[in-house]
Amino acid sequence: MTNDHSITRLLERWQAGDEDAFAALAPMVYQTLRCLAAKHLRRESPGHTWQPTDLVHEAFLQIADADVDWTSRAHFFAVAARQMRRLLIDHARGKQRAKRGGDQIRVTFIEDSTPAARADLDLLDLDRALEALAQQDSRKARIIELHVFAGLGYEEMAQLLEVSAATVKRDLRFARAWLTRELNGKREDAPE
Repeated sequence: MTNDHSITRLLERWQAGDEDAFAALAPMVYQTLRCLAAKHLRRESPGHTWQPTDLVHEAFLQIADADVDWTSRAHFFAVAARQMRRLLIDHARGKQRAKRGGDQIRVTFIEDSTPAARADLDLLDLDRALEALAQQDSRKARIIELHVFAGLGYEEMAQLLEVSAATVKRDLRFARAWLTRELNGKREDAPE
């Protein structure tokens, strides 16, 4: 795996305007971004029109134009994951508008042992639930985003959010339970 410090240094140089740093950074992070994109797309329904490469390229183009004060490798991948999530949500919204509620994109939310976590969820429902959680507790919503969408571990999230790993673990456990309740309630309220 690429040295985290090398990526951080390249991010700092790129932020300072060094285009050579961007050229050196791209191949170092590309495979990780592609794996992240593939993970997101595996959660999508069959027949999704995007491939992992498409999602990475779209996200990378938007990141390249963004004015971000990069702090670390984890920060970069968190921003990239958030951008991929936004792209998938925008795609789902466009598809939903085009079909007037037709084929909805389904994702598997959290891979753990709880029955609700293994159930397929609509990406737009998940996004609405995350937004509702963010209104109540933005850090918990951010932790879910970093863990589920960016694939960051407890230590990386703790460093990025400037809290302890124990706090991250506790917040993640709470956020999973809150989202499971919220999303199960949505399914129970839905007309059959």
